[in-house]
Amino acid sequence: MKKKWQAISNYFFLLPAFIIYTTVVIGPTFYSAYLSLYKWDGAGPKEFVGLKNYKILLTLDKVFWVSVKNNLTWIVLTLVITMAIALGFALIFNQNFKGRTFFRSYFYFPYTLSLIMIAIVWRKIYDPSGGFLNEFLRAVNLGDFTSTWTADPNIALYCVFAAAAWQGIGQPMILFLTGLQTVPIEVVEAAKIDGEGKIRLFTSILVPLMKETFVIVIATLVIASMKVYDIILGLTGGGPANSTQTLATYMRTQTYVWGHFGIGTAISIVMLFLMLLIIVP
Repeated sequence: MKKKWQAISNYFFLLPAFIIYTTVVIGPTFYSAYLSLYKWDGAGPKEFVGLKNYKILLTLDKVFWVSVKNNLTWIVLTLVITMAIALGFALIFNQNFKGRTFFRSYFYFPYTLSLIMIAIVWRKIYDPSGGFLNEFLRAVNLGDFTSTWTADPNIALYCVFAAAAWQGIGQPMILFLTGLQTVPIEVVEAAKIDGEGKIRLFTSILVPLMKETFVIVIATLVIASMKVYDIILGLTGGGPANSTQTLATYMRTQTYVWGHFGIGTAISIVMLFLMLLIIVP
């Protein structure tokens, strides 16, 4: 009887979290899937159109495919650049030297700032008339390299990514630091005694022992890349000429700017399936 009551009581402890999660996440997800089957402006009557919203996105909407490409580009840049820099900092700050605690905090600090605040700061940096970046290039006699930066469709996405990477390196850096500190020092010392070089030590010892850390870092970075929104909205608003639209910003544009709630929620469902395809494996 006691064991049976204990088993039942476990569900009572789970019940509050289950109710909140269902109300905040599961319920809105199913409601979004429902709305994606309708043509609706958010106020008037709904018109059932079935899968027409998805057909429009997949076959007629060029901006949608630009958004998908930008999201995938952002994922690749994040996994190649942000993760590599974060891992490099973690390897450095895992060494025993004076002031390492200060530098850990120093490089982690930007991550504590909101992305909208970062966007405001970097908007000033990228300002083509009097912005820090152009003025710096002129000061070091590299005036030929000045640009309109976020107003140039060819490089705007990369400029926004640079600002996001500056802000986002701190979080994976801390995760990698945590993973490095779980590696048994005895194993590392034994490898050094056996004459293993730094590259071999990293690839053959540290990486296999930090496998779970890499999975967590990659998963969190990919999810964040799929949902990137604030920094783009603050710096470019999806422009110029939709060159920096992502699925999240385009969903907002379709839903709240143009009043196409059906298409906007269809984009959200596409985002959900893309994240599942990438994250679950």
